[in-house]
Amino acid sequence: MEENKIYDDILNLPPEAQRQVSDFVDFLKYRYQKSQQASQTRKDRIIDSPFIGIWENRKDMANSTRWVRNLRKSDWDVNS
Repeated sequence: MEENKIYDDILNLPPEAQRQVSDFVDFLKYRYQKSQQASQTRKDRIIDSPFIGIWENRKDMANSTRWVRNLRKSDWDVNS
């Protein structure tokens, strides 16, 4: 984009159209600022959540596949 051309085009518009361009630019700034803030807030919330790392030092979870398989077998095995 040629910034000077855009600027000249805006200056050649009638005053009401220039106000509309200004309002639209304000709207875009607000929209994208809010979008970026919301995205960052979601990331921050997940990282700070207390459940992150709660099973980090559990020895019975060293092999999570085996742990789940044993849990299912004990809960679902009708012959037990």
